[in-house]
Amino acid sequence: MKIGFTGTQKGMTNEQSVSVFKILCEYHPTEVHHGDCVGADEDFHKIVQGCKIYTIIHPPVVDILRAFCKGNEHRPPKPFIERNHGIVDETEVIIATPKERKEELRSGTWATIRYAYKIGRKILIVWPDGNVSGWKGGG
Repeated sequence: MKIGFTGTQKGMTNEQSVSVFKILCEYHPTEVHHGDCVGADEDFHKIVQGCKIYTIIHPPVVDILRAFCKGNEHRPPKPFIERNHGIVDETEVIIATPKERKEELRSGTWATIRYAYKIGRKILIVWPDGNVSGWKGGG
């Protein structure tokens, strides 16, 4: 199974990190994909590296926001929306760690969630308090 990840540049809460680790233990992915930004992508990378999961990096073109994580494979840098769509397109399940409890229109994390929903991916939202739920559209 291939899992993609999206999250806020603010980083994950401790509760989100614990829940993401549990999801990875439950799903046993063969590979994971993330966007190589500072914040939640970097937090996710540390978790998957500890689990020794094959990691594919999808960096943004904006170097100042990159975490420069070392993965097993690296895709070419792309603009944020195109990069996020690439993560979703190459995976079966998306783990999302938004910073808020409601959908926001001007959020890369939420735009990725909406795109994943639109093309029929399974979405696991890990809320700031660590609770996990699916997303059926509309917040």
